[in-house]
Amino acid sequence: MLTLWGSKQGFCDGITRRNFLQVGAFGAGLTLADMLRLRSEAAATTGRPTRNKSVIMIYLPGGPSHMDMYDLKPDAPAEFRGEFRPIDTNVPGVRICQHFPMQARMWDKLACIRSIVSVDEHSDTLVMTGYSDRENRTANHPSFGAVLSRVRAGADVPQFVSLRGMSRGTEPGFLGIAHRPFSPSGPALQNLRLANGVNTGRVDQRRRLLDGFDGMRREVDTNGAMAGLDSFTQRAFDMIASGGVRTALDLSREPRAIRDRYRGVEQFLTARRLVEAGVGCVTLSIGGWDTHGNNFRTLTRQLPLVDRGVANLVQDLHDRGLADDVITVMWGEFGRTPRVNRGAGRDHWAPVMSAMIAGGGLRMGQAVGSSTARGERPQDRRCTVPQVLATIYRAVGIDPARTFPNGTGRPVHILDDRTPIRELL
Repeated sequence: MLTLWGSKQGFCDGITRRNFLQVGAFGAGLTLADMLRLRSEAAATTGRPTRNKSVIMIYLPGGPSHMDMYDLKPDAPAEFRGEFRPIDTNVPGVRICQHFPMQARMWDKLACIRSIVSVDEHSDTLVMTGYSDRENRTANHPSFGAVLSRVRAGADVPQFVSLRGMSRGTEPGFLGIAHRPFSPSGPALQNLRLANGVNTGRVDQRRRLLDGFDGMRREVDTNGAMAGLDSFTQRAFDMIASGGVRTALDLSREPRAIRDRYRGVEQFLTARRLVEAGVGCVTLSIGGWDTHGNNFRTLTRQLPLVDRGVANLVQDLHDRGLADDVITVMWGEFGRTPRVNRGAGRDHWAPVMSAMIAGGGLRMGQAVGSSTARGERPQDRRCTVPQVLATIYRAVGIDPARTFPNGTGRPVHILDDRTPIRELL
């Protein structure tokens, strides 16, 4: 059995997100073969899906400051506007933070939403499912990636990959564990390689050994519930021996010049390679944004990394002809207080936040909505997180009004608030 541990992320609420995924060879854990089998069973009711667009979801854990990234207020009093200045983009009338020069030069390929309302929760549940963590503890709504995995059940390549481990927001909810993300953190990349000293002949021997174990288990399985070693186990072996995901995770296959461009932000390069390999949804995270103190010192260090990661990723997608096939969205759980506190920090602020979005055939080169003069609330074009997700669902060809049966068999909509952001369509 293999346990894949994610990273620890501490926030001001004292909660530590330590995530894990178990892949059991013979035990009670979910094997890769089980996952493939369950997905295929789901495909039997939906039909084998055609390949659709992919989504890269960049999560900024802790709540990034909207006032210091995409919604600066240079005319506000000093205690509101902070230490950063806005710079012009290549789209007239749109200005963003001075630490985003690469994005500023390519804003015709990007867009932002400056008027999103959120909730005060240190959780990615809202931005991944469309429901707050409090709402979702009983309703158990699935994440965006899990829905994509369910709709595209039966695909040879995992349709949901999380480069940041498991979290409450990435859970599949009532869609079931077959649609949890594959999480290649910790030793998982090694798990996709042949072990030292193992050649294809020994793999065949292990395959026969598993077949024997499976036959023995069938003999003691009086209820007939135990699935045998079948074509899905074969696919599991194939993924380990020569799978596209394993290849996509091997950054050494990229030219050195490209790897140098992504130095320090390698997850962005990995995400690009995964969607090129056919993965439907990739999530990643960068930095820590719970800046109750030293907000500007922290952001001075982190914003240039984000700028380089986003700019390289989006430009690469354009250069490879994938701009319309991949949607990139970047946001956190809420904004930060417009007024700077005594510790040179900004606290939680749910009334308004910003998000960056790119690609997928959406309308770029704009800033949707605006906040008030001091960045306190939406001034026009108030948007909700579910509306942003509804827009992304539509862009990848999934009707946000679609329903799936929950644990009790009752049909449940993917989203309740399903109005898309028309300016992006």
